[in-house]
Amino acid sequence: MTPLLYVADGARFVVVGSNAGDTRDPGWWKNLRANPEAWVQVGRRRLAVRSREANPAEVARLWPRVLEAYRSFERYRENAGRPIPLVLLEPTS
Repeated sequence: MTPLLYVADGARFVVVGSNAGDTRDPGWWKNLRANPEAWVQVGRRRLAVRSREANPAEVARLWPRVLEAYRSFERYRENAGRPIPLVLLEPTS
């Protein structure tokens, strides 16, 4: 289990593949790219989700909301030297 900060976007959850600004993608994102079906636990709820990377229009809309939740993501993006993906977790049930 990997605890992640998220921003709600309707029924979806937005998580950030920052790996705290590391030059490498986080392991959980590599796993989701290989198999986008997963489970998330939010509070006491456990939900089946399908993951995908946000498209450029979604990133433009969601990045400011992500920064409101955790300002350090901007520094992580600067330090990483790679694109930091916004990952959408969309409930399947």
